[in-house]
Amino acid sequence: MNQTLRSDAEKAIYTAINAVMPEGAVRKALLGKQFPGRVFLVAAGKAAPKMAEAATSVLSAPITDGVVISKYGHFEEPITGLRCFEAGHPVPDKNSVAAADAVLKLTENLREDDTVLFLLSGGGSALFEKPLIPLEELQDITSQLLACGAEIVEINTIRKRLSAVKGGKFAAHCAPAKVEAIILSDILGDPLDMIASGPVSPDSATCDDAQKITEKYRLRLSEDAVALLRVETPKNLDNVNAQVVGSVRELCRAAGEACRSMGYETIFLTDQLNCEAREAGRFLAAILRSHRNDGKKTAFLAGGETVVHLTGKGKGGRNQELALAACEGIHGMQNAAVISVGSDGTDGPTDAAGGYVDGDSYDELCKNGISLHSVLQENDAYHALLATGGLIVTGPTGTNVNDICIGLLDNMIPSSAGTLVN
Repeated sequence: MNQTLRSDAEKAIYTAINAVMPEGAVRKALLGKQFPGRVFLVAAGKAAPKMAEAATSVLSAPITDGVVISKYGHFEEPITGLRCFEAGHPVPDKNSVAAADAVLKLTENLREDDTVLFLLSGGGSALFEKPLIPLEELQDITSQLLACGAEIVEINTIRKRLSAVKGGKFAAHCAPAKVEAIILSDILGDPLDMIASGPVSPDSATCDDAQKITEKYRLRLSEDAVALLRVETPKNLDNVNAQVVGSVRELCRAAGEACRSMGYETIFLTDQLNCEAREAGRFLAAILRSHRNDGKKTAFLAGGETVVHLTGKGKGGRNQELALAACEGIHGMQNAAVISVGSDGTDGPTDAAGGYVDGDSYDELCKNGISLHSVLQENDAYHALLATGGLIVTGPTGTNVNDICIGLLDNMIPSSAGTLVN
């Protein structure tokens, strides 16, 4: 393993994640804000604890009551004066429902001069849930959507219609109180109604959209679920003020600055990466091979969210699969590396944030008797990267603004790239 490239890659990733921590953005959004009546705080998502802590530190008036919901293991400590819930992700569980019940009770019978301070981040779709069908059926539908490689907008279009709190329904529940929403985006283009399935945003998707998604992926649905998909969601809400305070663009910008500080010429590819993870990895490897004789240090950056179409029963996540898929393309290149990481510190149902490969990784797989093709077919990137020392483990970061992948090319290091191994 090339330790210099590994060090540079990790420095760029950690610098970028630190730049998109939500505390500063939440404080800036709330600084000087005055709310006339009672203030009820609701925070949901992977970044909810840090967003809630920031809000409580900057508000001039006391919070009447509040609920904070995040993923298991994401609370560093209890938050004084607020009730904290841990729940399931990416599939909701009974604690997701218990947390939503607590929020709905907290916000019932509000007055017109009350304010619900709603702090939302990615992961909220699973963590904050009041299903309109049995929980077990919702869990099955969610698992179907995740397994078939559906995009997050498609997944959330279905989720909205099966929930009592998504697709603007939570904002309607809070009326006549005002909702002040501060949102950390984990969806490309920052569509307010799709981030965590838009609990306080008018829904841009329609029943026809939901029907097309059902047919596209041949979802198995009960008659009750099918009927709910025909019920339209709120299209107008007049009690909400919402603002996005962080997104993948900032993540990419910070990673680029970190790479430039290490002497790399930075080429920004996209902040709208949206394709199969393994195809993204192969494409990034192809870019590195094309530029392997440029005679300079270059960093190629892309942000977004890829998808994995499950074909096996292995362990991994989209960032791990992206990185692993790149290793064949840069095989033998001593001057190339690829790293891909989820900004929230969790990639799929694993303890890893993502993965790293370089020109030695393919040989390491072979030494360990691991077939790259078989591993990708089985979606078992985690164990393959574990064998090569390529897992990136950060633990929960406290933020969530999509993923960042970086291809590093240091042409100050001689490359011995040979032919691809099939």
